[in-house]
Amino acid sequence: MMREMTGAEMVMQALIDQGVEHMFGYPGGAVLPIYDAMFHQNQVKHILVRHEQGAVHMAEGYARSSGKVGVVLVTSGPGATNAVTGLTDALLDSIPLVCITGQVPTHLIGTDAFQECDTVGITRPCTKHNYLVRDVNDLARIMHEAFYVAQNGRPGPVVVDIPKDVQFAKGMYIGPENIQHKTYQPRLKGDPEKIRTAVELLAKAKRPILYTGGGVINSGPEASRLLREFARLSGYPVTSTLMGLGAFPASDKQWLGMLGMHGTYEANMAMHDCDVMLCIGARFDDRITGRVDAFSPNSKKIHIDIDPSSINKNVKVDLPIIGDVRHVLDDILTVWRSMKVEPDRQAIAGWWGQIDRWRARKSLSFQPGDRIIKPQQAVKALYNAVKDKDVYITTEVGQHQMWAAQHFHFEEPNRWMTSGGLGTMGYGLPAAIGVQVAHPNSLVVDIAGEASIQMCLQELSTALQFNLPVKIFVLNNEYMGMVRQWQDLLHGGRYSHSYSESLPDFVKLAEAYGGVGIRCSNPADLDGAIQEMISVDRPVLFDCLVDKMENCLPMIPSGKPHNEMILPDNAAALDEAIDEEGKMLV
Repeated sequence: MMREMTGAEMVMQALIDQGVEHMFGYPGGAVLPIYDAMFHQNQVKHILVRHEQGAVHMAEGYARSSGKVGVVLVTSGPGATNAVTGLTDALLDSIPLVCITGQVPTHLIGTDAFQECDTVGITRPCTKHNYLVRDVNDLARIMHEAFYVAQNGRPGPVVVDIPKDVQFAKGMYIGPENIQHKTYQPRLKGDPEKIRTAVELLAKAKRPILYTGGGVINSGPEASRLLREFARLSGYPVTSTLMGLGAFPASDKQWLGMLGMHGTYEANMAMHDCDVMLCIGARFDDRITGRVDAFSPNSKKIHIDIDPSSINKNVKVDLPIIGDVRHVLDDILTVWRSMKVEPDRQAIAGWWGQIDRWRARKSLSFQPGDRIIKPQQAVKALYNAVKDKDVYITTEVGQHQMWAAQHFHFEEPNRWMTSGGLGTMGYGLPAAIGVQVAHPNSLVVDIAGEASIQMCLQELSTALQFNLPVKIFVLNNEYMGMVRQWQDLLHGGRYSHSYSESLPDFVKLAEAYGGVGIRCSNPADLDGAIQEMISVDRPVLFDCLVDKMENCLPMIPSGKPHNEMILPDNAAALDEAIDEEGKMLV
């Protein structure tokens, strides 16, 4: 399809042709022509946000829960700079977004014009790619390319910066069927010889582990299915990063739980002592590795990743396989079956015996409160109340995020949305709104902290305007909990500015916005209050008052290896079970 349009009309037509149903944005002078073009169509629904950072987080939640590309529209200058935090968050967590920014007219670029900034320069480090469109005849091609780049290969955010005069100018629009990116062609299929070598290594393993990450989820539902199929076929244990939760069912006996700084004892010890590691769609993040020179020191490491720059970036691996997780897992299964692989069942049984002894430590155990609610108790109560429902969970960032990862159990992918790489306080509420837009009939809960929720709390207004009944479940301990915990461990208990002073009355605040506020401080009332929250078909802000000084354990202290974890006080005493080398005494 080729026909003459204004640049603004091209933007809207490109979104329609890309199958976009929702976009998140905030108008301003430099994008008014696009907003005017939007007025003349009804295929793309616009969600008006209250801050541009919220727009990007909404698009992230939308994308992660639906598998579609999230779309953002903001104005020039402060509109674009306000989006930077969200763009960086999406880059680190590999979320496909297209962010359209307005720009001053081309003849004013570089003159410090009103609401001008160097959007391309500012966003270059925090996007997968970005464009400044100077010619209207390039606009349609660039719009379609932006969607291709955002969702192919390792997903990520793409910015398209469009000067106002380009939006007014007329040119020829071309549809997506005429676009083919000439230089960016990510490799999907892994090297056959390397896949065969990987199968041979895995077949000979005595203490194997499958280490999975967000790349499994980004590769689509089929990748998660193939992961489960390979785990069944091999009988090997599976663990996951924070971003990979849900790719493998938490109820499965082969699941070791999350690994890393706040992972389970069994997952971290298995990672430390394994002899063959298959890393699938993860990037050896520092929160996973701990001290790099002591990370899984005696294992052969196989790394599957679609992003070549992630290979050997943080940890040197023995066998890199560049390709899409879905394709590579499919080929591994094919080769495994064709070679009629039989693992060393006796060795694997012994390995599971060791893992079961680590499991017996019950590293996630805690003592429920009878007078004051423990934060873990609140998350488990929420999980028990909603586990049989069509539920999506988002989080803010902090202790509550880790408790949610530990005690809320996910059976399917794309149900867990959290800020992993950047750790963005304020992410959860707008992300929940994006999820609710994508899944209007589902239950969406943001597990929050009283400090994080105030970062983007204004987006509650967006939820009310668009009748999006998100639930905000605040674990209120009156501290920036993770900051206080580190001050406990590393700074002698000197709580420098980590106390959440001058907190609002969250119940009244919810009511001021037009939502519903609920407060609970008594463990005996918790289940009933959660049921009330679920039953309300409006946005709810649930203020759950929890133990102020509870620490999030287990924990690998910063700079320590996996086998030097701090465990909860009520687990078996650490010094009774571990010798000086950090080896389990069995």
